[in-house]
Amino acid sequence: MTDLASRVKAASSRPAGRSLAGSPPGLPAVIALVADKLSRVEEECHRNLRSEFGLIDELGLYLAEGGGKRVRPILLLLSAQMCGYTGDRDVLFASVFEFIHTATLVHDDVIDQADLRRGRGSMNARWGNGLTVLLGDYLYIKSMNMALVADDIRIIKILATITLKMIEGELIADRRRSDIDLSEAEYLEIIRRKTAYLFSGCSRVAGVLAGADPERVEALAEYGMNLGMAFQIVDDLLDFTADESVLGKPVASDLKEGKLTLPLIYQIEKGDATERALVQAVLDDRDFKTVSREEIVAILRDGHSLERTRAVARAYARRAREALRVFDPCPARDALRSLPEFVISREY
Repeated sequence: MTDLASRVKAASSRPAGRSLAGSPPGLPAVIALVADKLSRVEEECHRNLRSEFGLIDELGLYLAEGGGKRVRPILLLLSAQMCGYTGDRDVLFASVFEFIHTATLVHDDVIDQADLRRGRGSMNARWGNGLTVLLGDYLYIKSMNMALVADDIRIIKILATITLKMIEGELIADRRRSDIDLSEAEYLEIIRRKTAYLFSGCSRVAGVLAGADPERVEALAEYGMNLGMAFQIVDDLLDFTADESVLGKPVASDLKEGKLTLPLIYQIEKGDATERALVQAVLDDRDFKTVSREEIVAILRDGHSLERTRAVARAYARRAREALRVFDPCPARDALRSLPEFVISREY
């Protein structure tokens, strides 16, 4: 959280459109529109990670120091602003969504047996699976506790539905782990549930808070869904293309963990038996013992599967922008229209 807090402070003091060193193009200008509220989200998250129980306090501090892009809170705050919302519950629910997201990351690392998260040791690597699972549960319940303060059953229902969808996605993904025959349609359904529903919920809740009419609420939900799909597809793409020092974990970690993502699905569709055998070897070994990471990346690059994957992400980004047509032009809408480009062009 410290990293974003410094970006928020810097963004709020610079003219719109100017870029900060090390920041993705366009992001500072987007942040500047919601800088004050984003700072309050940071404070709310910090406050709710504190506990009288020393161990939770220690784990919460470690999580807070891990940083993050805070795309979900930014999405909710901008959507609320675009709809004319003037209250302060957008800060509360932006924090709630960040807690839910953090809980999923904590649980995912246990399921994936991951050792690294954002360049540091994962929670499970440092404190063990049992304690980490309990922390993830704590964060989920804490998020719901925070949401109950607003006493709005409509939003509680949205949060409950999202959580169920995310768990379903995780169950499907775990069942299909190491399955080289995972289809494009199955992959897209998994990421829709695991990632995109949470994005969609952020923008939907913003519309509900603002009292937007049903057409606009659904348009916001559609925007968030498509933005989330683009975000996750790019995330899976970066697993093969980003520099390890920037990525915060070794290249092709998803494949090592038994997860088949879109670039490999497209490559395997080509029907080359040798390439299929190389991928299967990594899935069987759960390591790069007989096949190197470089070999896998070279196959994807030479087969143009990376380019094809990026084109799919761009199509979702375009659909996200189109969903905003029902809203009148304003700075917040312009920022939301630029957010998909940030998602597509990011390098980490």
